[in-house]
Amino acid sequence: MSDGIFIGLGAPEKEGPDGAKGVPQSLNLRRANRHGLIAGATGTGKTVTLQGIAESFSALGVPVFMADVKGDLAGIAMAGSPTAKNADKLVARAAEVGIPNYVYADNPAIFWDLYGQQGHPVRTTVSEMGPLLLARLMGLNETQEGVLTIAFTYADEEGLLLLDLDDLQAMLAYCADNADMLSTRYGNVTKASVGAIQRQLLQLESQGGDHFFGEPALDIQDMLQVDDQGRGYVNVLAADRLMQSPKLYATFLLWLLSELFETLPEVGDPDKPRLVFFFDEAHLLFEDAPKALTDKIEQVVRLIRSKGVGVYFVTQNPIDIPEDVAGQLGNRVQHALRAFTPRDQKAIKAAAETFRINPDLDVETAITQLKVGEALVSLLQEDGSPGIVQRTLIAPPRSRLGPLDARERAIIQSTSPVAGKYDQAVDRESAEEILAARGQAAAAAAQAQKAQAEADKAAAAQAKAEAKQREAEAREAARPSAFDKAIQSATRAAGSSVGRQVANELGRAVFGGSSRRKSSGGGIAGQLVRGILGSLFK
Repeated sequence: MSDGIFIGLGAPEKEGPDGAKGVPQSLNLRRANRHGLIAGATGTGKTVTLQGIAESFSALGVPVFMADVKGDLAGIAMAGSPTAKNADKLVARAAEVGIPNYVYADNPAIFWDLYGQQGHPVRTTVSEMGPLLLARLMGLNETQEGVLTIAFTYADEEGLLLLDLDDLQAMLAYCADNADMLSTRYGNVTKASVGAIQRQLLQLESQGGDHFFGEPALDIQDMLQVDDQGRGYVNVLAADRLMQSPKLYATFLLWLLSELFETLPEVGDPDKPRLVFFFDEAHLLFEDAPKALTDKIEQVVRLIRSKGVGVYFVTQNPIDIPEDVAGQLGNRVQHALRAFTPRDQKAIKAAAETFRINPDLDVETAITQLKVGEALVSLLQEDGSPGIVQRTLIAPPRSRLGPLDARERAIIQSTSPVAGKYDQAVDRESAEEILAARGQAAAAAAQAQKAQAEADKAAAAQAKAEAKQREAEAREAARPSAFDKAIQSATRAAGSSVGRQVANELGRAVFGGSSRRKSSGGGIAGQLVRGILGSLFK
């Protein structure tokens, strides 16, 4: 196995390969996980340099991940052609840097796309992304980030899976409805903060974030594969559309690095990296990033080296990279910079100061004079020290310089080792469904309780009415009827009349009375008296 990757031929100080004059500049494989920087103004050759380094890693069995911002890096999957537009220049450069038997070659590639259009879909779950990266993605303030963290914490404690944005929306709605309970338990949760997060989620969804969150989630091991010839797969992320959502792009790349760090075992400094990761348009990762997130990036970059992963930042201006991160980048390829503005001049000075001094080279001047395909190169040596900076002609790649057409991309995608694994989304039961079921159950219970209360109220009213009815009936039953009243009235009247007559008859019978009354037989009263007396003396 080769000990390094040939980058190009340096200044003509001694004999180079096959008689070429110059100092060969090679990237030591044992130091390739010490990270690197490829910088330069637009049109100076950064993309070609990146493509050449990536295909060299692949040929040596090292998997590669890189973002295809302009759509032309996909050509790495196809061999170059002698009829291509720049074929003569590539052949001439190969001869100039002393590459023997320069031939075109393809590379095994897997195409990925967050939107699932130009490659296999790339997904992760909301839980795997975590509240910190989501807060960065949505631009939340400290208070809102705290509320988001509470939502994640409660979901974990309750066993609620947060897989996609619908799950997170449902969880946030639950938090708003139960703000008082959560505030007592975890800290202040306000409906205003929840509403602000929900609005940011809607914006994220409109930018295509809903494609990124879900299942099946990406298995990092699928990016660490080699083909049947022992070549590392080149994982190409279609990022032309993704660049329109820079926060999503930056957050995705940082998440991927974090996943690699958490998944891979410690290996120290291996003979060759397990994966080389290229951050194209790296300035997007750091623009407007809070210090907490920048610290996280610096930590991951610093520690992931021990996992055998090399990280290479590709950017137009080297001062786009924070100093704490730039200090971790041992291998440097600096293409031309322009001194048009004070910022450009500052960048030139900063870039010159990062190189190990070459007494025969005025670095500040050289940076502005480099031609397309030239760069100032300083690479780590076997002992880990940086090499002296050299003005270098960059070696040409062997694969196609340019994009693929739709037919070529479809064929390569259909034969990739992950074909069919991620193409269909899966929506299993998670927080949204569980909370919806709980809500329906609670609504049904509340409805049943309401119906029972109404039934109890109706039954009580019915019982009260029936009691009143029975009481009325009892009073009615106790009250004599009109007929009875008439009889009683007549009886009382008759009784009163008869009584008087009886009294009179008795008085006359006892004390004597009119002879006319006697001879008449006594009338009714006399009959009653005789009847009574007859009953008494019977």
